[in-house]
Amino acid sequence: MRTATSKGLHNARFLARALACGMLALFAAGVGWAQGSQSGVRWDELSASQQEILSRFESHWDRMPPERQRALARGAERWASMSDEERAEARRRMERWRSLDPEQRRELRRKFHEFKSLPPEEQARIREQFERFQQLPPEKRRELRERFRQLSPEERAKLREKLKSGEHPADAHPAPAPL
Repeated sequence: MRTATSKGLHNARFLARALACGMLALFAAGVGWAQGSQSGVRWDELSASQQEILSRFESHWDRMPPERQRALARGAERWASMSDEERAEARRRMERWRSLDPEQRRELRRKFHEFKSLPPEEQARIREQFERFQQLPPEKRRELRERFRQLSPEERAKLREKLKSGEHPADAHPAPAPL
């Protein structure tokens, strides 16, 4: 017959074993999940169009980091789905990116991450304003850029605040009075 002390000890051992087994199972599941999320894309898993687009990477594909493989596979899939006009525009953007110096690229990446950290409503507002700006004739866009460059840092900050509040740029920064 077991005493109260031996029953308590037996229960404690049982709980310790159960806890250890549970932790081991969770650890094994976590390792499996981590390995699954860290696995790349095998070359033979790519579609024929992805392989064609990524052919220059084939010789060293299996030595690439898994994250890079997945990114390239997604990019090739996007590229394959683009129209000729979209591809031409993408090529122009890539050339512009390549022409930037490292500091300009860092600044653009910083601004991109800053934009992505904004709430969705703020991102939508900024996109809308950008699209409105893009619809302006090129001469008007140049004029507005030049006027913005001529503002003091304080005036730029005020203009940004007015734009954030939803005011139209013409209302936020009226044209100078004619002489």
